[in-house]
Amino acid sequence: MDKLLTQFLAVADAGSLSGAATTLLITQPTLTFNMRKLEETFGAPLFERSSRGVRLTRYGETLYENARLMNRLYDNTLSAIADQQRGTERGLTVGSGYSWWTMFLKDLVIAYQLEFPKAPVQVSLGNQLRLLDQMLSGDISLFLAHEIDGLNPSIGTDFIPLSRIYNAHFVHKQHPLLGAPRSRAQINDYPQIISSLAESRHERFFDISRRRTRAETIFDRTHYAFRSNSLAACIDYALSTQAVLTHTHVMRDAFTKSGLFEVEQAEPLRMNVAGIYVLKERRGEERVEDLIARISKAAKATLPPL
Repeated sequence: MDKLLTQFLAVADAGSLSGAATTLLITQPTLTFNMRKLEETFGAPLFERSSRGVRLTRYGETLYENARLMNRLYDNTLSAIADQQRGTERGLTVGSGYSWWTMFLKDLVIAYQLEFPKAPVQVSLGNQLRLLDQMLSGDISLFLAHEIDGLNPSIGTDFIPLSRIYNAHFVHKQHPLLGAPRSRAQINDYPQIISSLAESRHERFFDISRRRTRAETIFDRTHYAFRSNSLAACIDYALSTQAVLTHTHVMRDAFTKSGLFEVEQAEPLRMNVAGIYVLKERRGEERVEDLIARISKAAKATLPPL
């Protein structure tokens, strides 16, 4: 892909010229000059610059989405050719939250490799926004996650619902919250543990009209005691403190084996939908549709119904 567009994507992802220059192994003055040149080419400002870094303008966001698309198509073409040359055309790449990996995806992957022993499999585990970023970059074909509220429709994703779930709260066996139904206010009186990391660069995924709300919730950095993209680290923290780990309720049995127990909620449960995110442009591809069918079948047999 064009060098300037590649550099533009790096700046947008890093949120700063200095960070992008480090990643690209070029000097910051060179990168600054190239971005000015790109803006002159399009005849529109692509960045809003401040002492904290850069943010995309509406023109920059349009270029970003289209440049990412071009980059994905180019990378997917290279990957497809490489797979054909290696004779590994049935390899798969998928992203998942820890819950879905534990519940059924691990078994699905093992069964897949037994069926196709030469097929390479890449699995990325993490929070839904990082997985979305990886899918947009072409690193994974699809991912499993909660439905993302307020996602910008211009991103071009399909969401295939699989199950209805709720967020449960888990604590160690001596915790004061156990033994009776508790209100959200009572639960929130204790320090909170979140098993994902907020990254400001992911704010661009949300509809502009709702971005402020998202910035005050998902990207908030004040309403938790411990945050990590390692579920094992979150479990360790919950076992050693009075903090409350919030996670998908389907992990109840796995957490119980680790020494964490679900707090009974006094108020009606807030149900969410979990499913598969895939790019609209990938629908119809034989390999992608086959993977969707396999995941849907495994989820139906394992997860709560819709």
